[in-house]
Amino acid sequence: MNIKWVLKKFDDLTLDELYAILQLRIEVFIVEQNCPFQDADNKDQLTHHLMGWQDDLLCAYTRILPPGIFYELPSIGRVVTSPKTRKNGLGRLLMERSIRETENLYGPLNIRIGAQFYLKKFYQSLGFIQSSEIYLEDNIEHIEMTRTADGSKFTT
Repeated sequence: MNIKWVLKKFDDLTLDELYAILQLRIEVFIVEQNCPFQDADNKDQLTHHLMGWQDDLLCAYTRILPPGIFYELPSIGRVVTSPKTRKNGLGRLLMERSIRETENLYGPLNIRIGAQFYLKKFYQSLGFIQSSEIYLEDNIEHIEMTRTADGSKFTT
């Protein structure tokens, strides 16, 4: 799969890029998951946006939050792949790239995420360890997970 990866701060996004990001997030998080929630949460302006493009299709996206915005650690959020390009390992490529970009931006720090519980094994395969109890967010079970910078086991 030929993916062009682009990382930009919010102020550097073009209007077309911003539209594609919002369109993909709405398509998956709100429509597909049937979960009405306030996606525009005033954190986008403070983050870097990692986009994976296949020609003119935004097929993969995450936002990378600096320490202190959502958690005390840097975080990767709004992890999403287009339904048109699933089942080919793109989610893994997206997260591996997101981890590298987070480390490039903030150095060798631990990374914390809020993950949908059903994806726990996927994130564990990327080095994340569950670091909270299950909690409900927008009526979906979530857990916090942490990936240590040095590969050691994270303990709560």
